[in-house]
Amino acid sequence: MVSCLTIAALEYSALHSRHCRASTHGKNQRRDATGLVRFALLLLAAAGVVQAERRPVLDQVGVPHDYYYREMYLPQVTTGPAALSWSADGESLIYAMQGSLWVQRTDSNVAVQLTASGAYDHQPDVSPDGRRVVFARYDGASVELMLLDLATGDVSPLTTNRAVNVEPRWSPDGTRLAYVSTAADGRFRAFIGRVDGTTLTGRPLAAQRESAVPRYYYSSYDHQLSPVWTKDGNKLLLIANPETPYGSGSLWLHEADGDTPPQLIHREETSWRSRPDIAPDGKRYVFASYLGRQWHQLWSGRIDGSAEPFPLTYGDYDVWAPRWSPDGEQIAFVVNEFGNTSIRIQEFVGGRTIDLAIGERRYLAPHGKLNLDIHDHKGAPVAARVSIVASDGRAFAPPDRWLHADDGFDRDHLRTEQHYFHTSGQAVVELPAGPATVTVWRGPEFQIGEYGVDIKPETENALSVTPAPLDLPAGFANGWQSADVHVHMNYGGTYRNTPANLIAQAQAEDLDLVFNLIVNKEQRIPDIAYFDTRPDRASTASTLLSHAQEFHTSHWGHMGLLGLQSHLLIPDYSAYPETAAASLYPDNATIAALAREQGAVIGYVHPYLSPTPDPATNRALTHAFPADAALGLVDFYEVVGFADHRASADVWYRLMNCGIRVAAAGGTDAMANYASLRGPLGVNRTYANVSGRLTEAAERQQVWLDTLRAGHTFATNSPLLGLDVEGRRPGDELLLEKGPNTIRYRGFMRSAVPIDHVEVVLNGDVVGTFGDEIAVTGADIEGEVTVDRSGWLLLRAWSEQSHPLVFDLYPYATTTPVWLTVDGEPPRSVDDARYFLEWTKRLAESARDNDGYNNATERERILAHFEAARRRFEVCRP
Repeated sequence: MVSCLTIAALEYSALHSRHCRASTHGKNQRRDATGLVRFALLLLAAAGVVQAERRPVLDQVGVPHDYYYREMYLPQVTTGPAALSWSADGESLIYAMQGSLWVQRTDSNVAVQLTASGAYDHQPDVSPDGRRVVFARYDGASVELMLLDLATGDVSPLTTNRAVNVEPRWSPDGTRLAYVSTAADGRFRAFIGRVDGTTLTGRPLAAQRESAVPRYYYSSYDHQLSPVWTKDGNKLLLIANPETPYGSGSLWLHEADGDTPPQLIHREETSWRSRPDIAPDGKRYVFASYLGRQWHQLWSGRIDGSAEPFPLTYGDYDVWAPRWSPDGEQIAFVVNEFGNTSIRIQEFVGGRTIDLAIGERRYLAPHGKLNLDIHDHKGAPVAARVSIVASDGRAFAPPDRWLHADDGFDRDHLRTEQHYFHTSGQAVVELPAGPATVTVWRGPEFQIGEYGVDIKPETENALSVTPAPLDLPAGFANGWQSADVHVHMNYGGTYRNTPANLIAQAQAEDLDLVFNLIVNKEQRIPDIAYFDTRPDRASTASTLLSHAQEFHTSHWGHMGLLGLQSHLLIPDYSAYPETAAASLYPDNATIAALAREQGAVIGYVHPYLSPTPDPATNRALTHAFPADAALGLVDFYEVVGFADHRASADVWYRLMNCGIRVAAAGGTDAMANYASLRGPLGVNRTYANVSGRLTEAAERQQVWLDTLRAGHTFATNSPLLGLDVEGRRPGDELLLEKGPNTIRYRGFMRSAVPIDHVEVVLNGDVVGTFGDEIAVTGADIEGEVTVDRSGWLLLRAWSEQSHPLVFDLYPYATTTPVWLTVDGEPPRSVDDARYFLEWTKRLAESARDNDGYNNATERERILAHFEAARRRFEVCRP
C-alpha cells in the first residue's frame, strides 16, 4: 500500500489542485488533491503553535566548527562497514554498518546482524574474553555507551548522562574502559572507568587544561581523543593537542593512574582521524596520517617514541580505523578506495591484502525489498535525492549508495537528523517489515513528494514516483541555469569522491553547473590534482563541473575564485598564527587582483552570522568584504550560503546604498564526500539568466560566469524568483530623469514549501509585501514605487522559521537588484558611509597592530588597500 502527500502550490491564497503520482505493483493510487492541500494547511497551522527551531546535531558539544569534528571524529551512519574490532580468537570481525553491529568471519561473505533498535550503533570493541562488546549508540539526542552480551544478545546501557560518549576500548584485563566523553564540560576528554556487570563508573583521565596558543578551528581548551591501552594496562596512547595551534594533536602516552606528566611519542598535525592502535607485542602502534600527502594512510611507529613512523599503505584514497589482529600478523582497517566504505585486511609482513566482501546479510528481524523507480512523465529514469525511514524509525539506503546526514534538525518535528542518498532513478533497498516513509527531492523546480509504503517481509515491494514540476512561468526552464558556486568534492570526509560521482550528485539535485572549490584542509589540499582551467572531462551535456579555488584566510574572510584561466594561486591561505603562514599578507585584495589578472570571477563566501556585524562595538572586526568591494575586486557575494542570510543581506544592502554593485549568489559550502554535512550540494544555489543554448563546455562555463559577473542572478535555498522593473531584469540599470519617478515592477515567486514573506525592497526598505496573510508557495506580483534618488530595487522571499524539508536555517531567496540611477548621480547614504568608514578603520587597526609580517612592505601594502577603500566610502557621504 502506498500513500501520497505532496506539498501543493498556492497562487496568492487560492488553492490550485495538484496530485502526486505513485504506483505499487502496477496499480495507480491517487488521492483527492484538494484534500491533500487542506491536510498540508492543517499541518502548517499546527506547526505555527510551536516555533520551529533548527539546531545543530549533538549541540551539547561545546567545540567550535562542528561540521569538522562531527564528520571526521564522531561516528556516522554508512551503508558500508565503519569502525571494527577483532573477535578474541581472531577469526571474525565485528563492525558497524547501516546503524547496526554485525559479525562476519574473515573467510566468509555472510554478515550476521547483532543489534537492531530504533537508534544507530557504532564503534564496537570486543572484550578480551570475547564474551561482550562495548559500543556507542546514537538516538538523536546523545551518544551513550552500551554493552552487548554476545551469548544472549542482551544490550544494557553503561552511560545515561545524555552527553556524547564515544571510542570505548577495553583494558587488557577486561575490567576497565577508556573512552572519550563530553560529560565533564562539553568538550572531548578522555575518561577511564571500571565496569562492574552493567555499571560503569567513569572519571576524566586528567584535569582540564587551556592552551595559551591561539586556535581557530579548535577549542582553546585541550582535548584528548582515541585512547587505547598499553599492553600492561598502566598507560593510554591517545591524541592530545596541548599548545597546538592547528590540527587535532600529536600522539601522547598518558598514565592511567597517577600524576606523571604525559610523554610525547610523535608530534604531528593530524586531523581528527588518527585513531591509533597498539600491537599485541606492546612495542608498536599503527595510526592514520596524511603526513606529506592529500589522503590518510596507515603508518607504524614505536610506542617508546624512539623512531619516526613509517608508512604501511599507499594510495590516493583514505585508510583509517586500524585494528591489529590478536596474533599481531594482520591489520584490519576501513578504506574508501572505491568511494564507499569497506574493510580491508593487510598482512603486516608482505602486505598481502584481502577485501572483506559482503555477499549476504542475515537480519535479526524480517525484512523486505523496496524497488524504487523514479521517472519522468515519459517513463525515463530521473536522478533524485531520496530519504527512506523504516518502521523502526531509522534511515536506510541501498548498499551501493552513500548515505548522507543533514547537519541540523528541529527537535519538535524530527527525532534525528534527516538521512538521504542520491540515485540515478532506480534503487533497491532492504527494509524492516512494516510502514516506511519515502521522501523524494529533485531540486527547487520540483515539488517534494512524501510517500508511505507498507513493507511486506520476504517480498518484493515496489514504489514508482514521478516528480511533479512547480507551476513556473513560461520560459523559465530555458532561460535560467542553476549552479552551486561553493562545493568541495573531497575534504577529508568519509567517502572518496570523483568528478563523475560529483556530477551524478549534481544531477540528482537538478544543478546545471557545480564549482568545486579547491582549498586546503590544514596542510593538505585534497583536490589539487584535479585543477584545470577547462571544465572537467566528466562534464555532460546537462551538467558542467568546473574546478575553481577558495582562498582561505579566517582573518580577512574566505573568497571564491571562479574561472581561473592560468593556474591555482599559491599560497592558498594566509594569516595562520603560530605557523610559517602567520603573516596577514597576502591579503584578500592582493589575491583578488592576481585572480582578476587571470580573468576570474571573484566572490566572498559564507559571510556573516547573526547579529549583523557592528564595527562601532566590535573592535576585532577583520572581515574585509566591504573594503575589497569598495576597491572593485568583488563580483559576487553569497547572500544565501553557510551563514545567516538576513544578516548577510543587511551588510550587502548597506554596501549597495553606497553605490557598490555586487551580484547575489548562493553557495552551499557542501563537503560532498562527507557522511554528515551542510548540504547536499545545491541546497544554496545561484540561478543565472543565460541567453542562448550553448553546447561547447568551455563556452558554457564562460557565459555562465559572465552572466554572474553582470548580476543577472538570484540566489535561493528553495523559493524561485523573477523580477522585471520597467523591462529591466536583475543586474540591469534603469536610467531615470531628475525628480520623482514612478516606476512599475512585476515578478513572481514559486516554492516547494510555504513561504511567509514575499517582499519588494528599495534601498533596504520594504515597499511591497505580498502573501503575508498566509504562507504561500506561489505569488504573482506587480506594483509601482516612487523613486527620487539613485539606488536599487530587488525581490526577496523568506520565512521566519526553518522547514524540515529545507536543509538550512530557514527558506530564503533574493534577486540581484535592478540598479536605479537618477539624473546620473551615484547612490549616497550618510549612515552607511559612517558604518563602513568605521569598519575600514577596524581593518586598518588590525593590519597596523599585527606583528606576524615577514617584512614592513607587507604591512604597507595592506594599509594602502584600506586607505583606498576609506577614500571610496568618503564618496558615499551626501
